[in-house]
Amino acid sequence: MKRNILLIVIAFFLHTSQLSAHALWIETSTVGRAGQKQAIKIVYSEPNDKPEKIADWYSDVPEFALWLTGPDKQKVKLPTTAAADHFTSEFTPEKDGVYTLTVSHTAEELGGKTKYQFNASAIVSVGKSLAGNDPALNTNDISLYSDVSKTIKVNKPFQLIGFFKEKPSDKLSVAVHSPSGWNKEISTNAQGVAEFTPIWEGKYSIEASKSEKEEGEHNGKNYTSVWRCATLLIDVK
Repeated sequence: MKRNILLIVIAFFLHTSQLSAHALWIETSTVGRAGQKQAIKIVYSEPNDKPEKIADWYSDVPEFALWLTGPDKQKVKLPTTAAADHFTSEFTPEKDGVYTLTVSHTAEELGGKTKYQFNASAIVSVGKSLAGNDPALNTNDISLYSDVSKTIKVNKPFQLIGFFKEKPSDKLSVAVHSPSGWNKEISTNAQGVAEFTPIWEGKYSIEASKSEKEEGEHNGKNYTSVWRCATLLIDVK
């Protein structure tokens, strides 16, 4: 009996560690203004946790690339500057519309026989135009999409869409973390939709993940599985 309980506890911690692992997060205001600089910060941490010092980031994750796709669908690489525990960047929206920031980085080192891929995104709405409010502008292997035309409110059901290989995907594990410490684990349905009802206002950290068996060679080493995660921050009013 004790052995069974121990196995259940171990399985629980393995499961939750996959849902809420260290990940890259793009921190920026979800609302911008045309002609005004938009500040960006990129951190590596557990959801709502203290950022890790860059020297302690896993493998070569600090060598990520940050991309910006504007409402005109033009994609450009943004320069980043390293600090002690984060990177900074910025851009100036030239016109109204929706701007999508993305990072996708596959770590150079394997974790045992597993290849790790870190994905992050942020969506910035400028003015009233919805040009660029399109999940297809995020081409990461795994991503989360929040429709900026819909205001996220306390005690109102809210839907996210999870994508895998640019298509809505079911059975993605999604961890929701509120600023108050309230957490919830959900998954996407057949249409890629994951729904929850926020009960506190503030910035929520959303992390989706997917593990799958896949064999191949990465930097001269064989791997048998791939773990991918995607992060997104949303504002609840």
